[in-house]
Amino acid sequence: MTATDASGHLPVAEPADVRRAAWRLIRVDGRAFAAVLALNALAAVAGLAGPWLLGRIIDEVRGGGGVRAVDRLALAILVCALAQLLLARWARYVGFRFGERTLARVREEFVDRTLALPSSVVERAGTGDLTARGTADVTAVGTTLRDVGPELLIASVQALFVLGAVFALDPLLGACSVVGLLGIWGALRWYLRRARTAYLAEGAATSDVAEILAATAVGARTVEAFGLRRRRITASRDALETSRRTRMHTLYLRTVFFPIVEVSYIVPVVGVLLVGSALHEHGRISLGAVVAASLYLLRLSEPLDQILMRVEQLQSSGASFARVEGLARAPQAVSADSPTPADDRIDVTGVRYSYDRGGEVLRGVDLTVRPGERLAVVGPSGAGKTTLSRLLAGIDEPRSGTVSVGGVPIAALGPEQLRRQVVLVTQEHHVFLGTVRDNLLIADPSAGDAELWAALAAVGADDWVAGLPNGLDTELGPGAGTGSGTASGGLPQGLDSARQGGTPVMDGSRSQQLALARVVLADPHTLILDEATALLDPTTARHTERALAAVLEGRTVIAIAHRLHTAHDADRVAVMENGRLTELGTHDSLVAAGGAYAALWSSWHGDDETRPSAG
Repeated sequence: MTATDASGHLPVAEPADVRRAAWRLIRVDGRAFAAVLALNALAAVAGLAGPWLLGRIIDEVRGGGGVRAVDRLALAILVCALAQLLLARWARYVGFRFGERTLARVREEFVDRTLALPSSVVERAGTGDLTARGTADVTAVGTTLRDVGPELLIASVQALFVLGAVFALDPLLGACSVVGLLGIWGALRWYLRRARTAYLAEGAATSDVAEILAATAVGARTVEAFGLRRRRITASRDALETSRRTRMHTLYLRTVFFPIVEVSYIVPVVGVLLVGSALHEHGRISLGAVVAASLYLLRLSEPLDQILMRVEQLQSSGASFARVEGLARAPQAVSADSPTPADDRIDVTGVRYSYDRGGEVLRGVDLTVRPGERLAVVGPSGAGKTTLSRLLAGIDEPRSGTVSVGGVPIAALGPEQLRRQVVLVTQEHHVFLGTVRDNLLIADPSAGDAELWAALAAVGADDWVAGLPNGLDTELGPGAGTGSGTASGGLPQGLDSARQGGTPVMDGSRSQQLALARVVLADPHTLILDEATALLDPTTARHTERALAAVLEGRTVIAIAHRLHTAHDADRVAVMENGRLTELGTHDSLVAAGGAYAALWSSWHGDDETRPSAG
C-alpha cells in the first residue's frame, strides 16, 4: 500500500510485518518473556497434579487403601493447588510488567513515526485516521500486551500440558481427545480466514467517523455560514451507517464461531468416557485413569475458552497493530544527513503542481529569491500563491521542475535542516497545553528569559504577556476565546474569561502572536508569511509585520500579500495569475507598467473604506 490509499487512509501493515514487529518487541525484553513462559509452564505442571492425584485416590480406595493414604494424596492436591495459584499470580505479574514496558515502546515508536511523517502525508490522511490509530488502536495493542498476551500464554501452556497428560494416561484416550477437538479447529479456520479483513474494515470505518466529526467540529463556523448543516449530518450518518455495518459483520462472525466451540467442548469428554469404559471392561486401563482423563478434558474447556476468546481479541488487536505498525510503511521525512546548501538563495525552475483531485494549480513557474530579499507574492484568489508557498517551504513536492535552496533541492533536506532554512507561517496556529514559556521554548529550548521577552516584544506581545497573572509561567488552556472585552480576574484583552481549572484560554490573535514569537526564536534564514497576521486587526498587523521585518533584517522574507501595503514595502513583487508568474519587479515599476498589479493597487488604494483583498 502506498503513502495513503484511495480513501486517504495511511498504510496498513501486512501480517508478516506485524509478526516481525511483534517478534522484535519480544526480543527487546526477551528475558522477561522467557520468565513468563517458564512460570506459566510451572503453574500448568502444578495444575496437572490434581486430576492425576484424584485418580490415584479412586484407585487406592478400590484397592482397599486406608484413610492415611487418602489424606496423604489429598494433602498433595492442596499443596499443588497452592503452588499453581502462587506461580500463576507471579506469571501474571511478570507478564503485566512485560506488557506495560512493551506498550511504552509501541507508544514512543508511534509518536516518533508520526512526527517523522511529511506534512503533506498527514494532511492527505486527515487527523481522524491518525487520531484513531494513536488512541483506540494503540489502546487495543496495549490491552493485548498487558492482558491478552499473558492470558493466552497461560491458557496455551495449560491446554498443551492437559492434552499431554491425557496422552500419558493412555495414547488411545489422547487420540480420542484430539479427534473430538477437530470441530473447534474447523470453526477456528473458518473464523480466522474472515476476521482480519473484517476488523480492518471496522477500524477504517472508525477512522472515517473520527475524521468527519473532527472536521465538522473544527469547521463549525463555516458549516453555519454556508448552510452545510444538513450535508454534514448526512455525511455523518453515512459514516456511522458504514461503521455499524462493519461492526455487525464482526458480530456475525463471533455468533457463528462461539456456539460451535461451546458444543465442541463436550465431544472429547463423551469420546473418552465411551472409549475409556470399553478399555476398562477389558482390563486395559484403571477406573481412576478414566476419571482422571475425563477431569483433564473437563478442565481443558477453561484454557480453551481463554485461548479462543483471546484469539478473537487478537484478530481485533492484530488489525489495530497492523494500523499502528502501518506508519512504518508511510513515507518518512528525509534523513538528517542531507546535503548542506551553499547559501540561502531560492530557485524555482519550471515548477508544475496539481492536487490529487483537481487540475493543475501551478503551470511552469520560474522564480529566484535572493538572500536577504523581501518578496511579496500577490494575485487574485486561486492564483496559486498558497500552493507556491507550500512548495517553497518543502511541505509539498512539485510534480515537475525543482525548488532548491543553495543549489540543494528542498525535498532533499532533512526536517531539522529544512526548518533552519525555511519556515512557513500561516494563520493556522496552535497553543499547546502548558505555560507561555513552554510554548515559546518549543522553537529554541536553550533560550533564556531575555530571549523570550525579546521575541515577544518583536511581535508586540510583551505587554499582554506581562499582564498575565504569572507572566511567562502562566498556564494556557486549549481552544479560542471571544477575543473581546477584558477577561475576569484582570486578564488582558484577548483572553477568554471562561476558564478550566483557573487556566486562561487564548483567542486567535494572541495565539497567532505566540506562533510568530516562536518563529523569531527559531531564527530561520527564510521566512514565508501566508496570511500570518490575518487574525490581527489592521493596526496591530502592520505593527507586527514591521516589527518582524526589523528583527529579520538581512534575512529573506516571502510574504503572500493579502494586504497590498505589504507589497508596497517589499523589495520586489511577484504577481500570480492562473498558476503562472505574470509580473515581477519593484512596486513602483509595476505600478508604472499599468498591468495586473497596477490594477490591484489602484483598486485597493483608491477606496479607503472597502479596500478589496489581493486574494
